[in-house]
Amino acid sequence: MTNKNNTTLYVGVTNSLIRRGYEHKDKAGYHNSFTKKYNLNKLVYYECFDDVRNAISREKQIKGGSRQDKIDLINQINPKWNDLYEELSPF
Repeated sequence: MTNKNNTTLYVGVTNSLIRRGYEHKDKAGYHNSFTKKYNLNKLVYYECFDDVRNAISREKQIKGGSRQDKIDLINQINPKWNDLYEELSPF
């Protein structure tokens, strides 16, 4: 996730990308959170996993990388940094 100016990046894991994306956009339940502070509500990159352990391992790997590593990942699949949340289907 990032903000409208693409200045801050957030990496996380969830069991429901649609729900989690909505929570970021709605800001409900976020009191003093990092995502609220930096208005992180634009989904610019995601990966899907069948096993939560693999998802958490990948999250740690991405978080451990540099900012440039994260930018490179995003640019590979989303060079215009469009909000991918709109492409998700709840069905």
